[in-house]
Amino acid sequence: MHHLPLPLPLVLLFGLFTGLARAAAIGDVQIQCGRTFYSARDVEAASAAACNYVKEEDTAGESTYPHQYNNFEAFRFHDYEGPFYEFPILSSGRVYSGGRPGPDRVVITERCEEAGQITHSGAGGNSFIGCSGTD
Repeated sequence: MHHLPLPLPLVLLFGLFTGLARAAAIGDVQIQCGRTFYSARDVEAASAAACNYVKEEDTAGESTYPHQYNNFEAFRFHDYEGPFYEFPILSSGRVYSGGRPGPDRVVITERCEEAGQITHSGAGGNSFIGCSGTD
């Protein structure tokens, strides 16, 4: 039996689809904030960092984050009760450690429960809108 080699673009395309299928199989849920997508791991990492800072009554670097989020927009946050804290989630995949926070935030409760994700992207002024899954 003689095998013909597959063209390189076809091999690369197959690899891409295999990788995407693997990510979906792992359950890497995607959260969309504006035009940015975050994995569940990104959200969990930002929430865990926020939780540590809240417990230690500390902030990331010279920033004010995490700080109390007053929920002027009246999000339900899956019926979690405040007080709530907001903390940046970065599109770079890194955990925020100070500096420019970008538009997107995770919101946690004082008990470190992940309440939701919000963004300034598409919202007027300094207000927020919910990311996918946040009502």
